[in-house]
Amino acid sequence: MRPLAWAYLAAAYAFIFLPVVVLVAFSFQDGRLPVPPLRGVTLDWYAKVLSDRAVVAALWNSLAVAAVSSLVALVLGFLAAHAFARVRLPGSAALRTLIVAPMAVSSLIIGLGLLSVFNGLGIRPSLVTAGIGHVVINLPLCFAILYAAMGDHQRAAERAARDLGASEARVLWLVSAPMLAPALAAAFFLSLTFSWDEFIIAFLLTRFDVTLPVEIWSMLRSGLSPAINAVGALVFLISAGAVVLAELLLLRRRT
Repeated sequence: MRPLAWAYLAAAYAFIFLPVVVLVAFSFQDGRLPVPPLRGVTLDWYAKVLSDRAVVAALWNSLAVAAVSSLVALVLGFLAAHAFARVRLPGSAALRTLIVAPMAVSSLIIGLGLLSVFNGLGIRPSLVTAGIGHVVINLPLCFAILYAAMGDHQRAAERAARDLGASEARVLWLVSAPMLAPALAAAFFLSLTFSWDEFIIAFLLTRFDVTLPVEIWSMLRSGLSPAINAVGALVFLISAGAVVLAELLLLRRRT
């Protein structure tokens, strides 16, 4: 059965990574269309993308929205998870269900709902409204990860810190957060990745300053081009870099 298992594993990895390999390969296409055959290798498309002010601005917008919204979602998710894990509230199970409910709702529904709310309040679409939308979809993820990571040993350490005179803020900052460092890192980097790649909410809640997925959609409206592959390759590189950084931080924590 071992050869069959290795064959299945190879097929699974090929199914997952073959589209990425094709995307990256044809980003170097020495031609106007990213289709076979590969006629040559050139870096002109990367130079064109990196010299395009709209693409570079969208890239920085995506990084800013992803970083800020992920940090806000992480803080709110950590505080909510800590409260539910340490305090018994009436109907806490129902309240936890309400917090994680957005994970089961389509991003389109969330985006349309937020758009209606912002229009009713007279708030114009912008990167700020897109960031709020990303907090809405990432907060349940952060809450679920952190709530699952909290255990009795952390409760004992927190109680000991309070007995020694530490304030609640110092307990959270010096005891709870360090003990949850791997879960905090995992929640943050997952939120960062999801926000970085998110399109529907960013499309609905931005207007003039757009994120990179919205800019890629605008580029696709004019047809296929190796430049789009180059942008996709850069997006994959940044996403993979975030995952590798998270793994390195967790490995360092374990050692």
